[in-house]
Amino acid sequence: MVKQKGFTLVELLIVVAIIGILAGIAYPSYQNYVMRTGRSDGQTWLMQIMQAQERYYSQNQSYTTNLGTGGLAYRNAAGIAIAANGAVISENARYSINANACTGTTIDKCVILTATRQGPQTADSCGNLTLDSRGTKGAATTGCW
Repeated sequence: MVKQKGFTLVELLIVVAIIGILAGIAYPSYQNYVMRTGRSDGQTWLMQIMQAQERYYSQNQSYTTNLGTGGLAYRNAAGIAIAANGAVISENARYSINANACTGTTIDKCVILTATRQGPQTADSCGNLTLDSRGTKGAATTGCW
């Protein structure tokens, strides 16, 4: 009697089912990781721009809403100068960052930076990220900073 070598159809289906279950568990975790990574891109740029705002404040005794030419003269990730009153785009183009005066006060007292989601980051449940000159961090849900 000759012994057959190889896999049976049942063994093959069991392996395919196990791979499907593992993929079903791993893929949502991966998507969550990608969103968190994108969020850290926005957080990093918010903190960098706030540091530039503080340097500007120490020299001019006021913050500025102009992140581009004539204001902070900020450059984007590619090193290209941003137009006057233009938005700063984060390194991975997941956020567009703008500056405004804090609610109920003037720009010489407080500035708030808002990182607006764009591209694939729009699916992030944390919403837009904010950081003001008082150190207050904000997002649509808790635990996003």
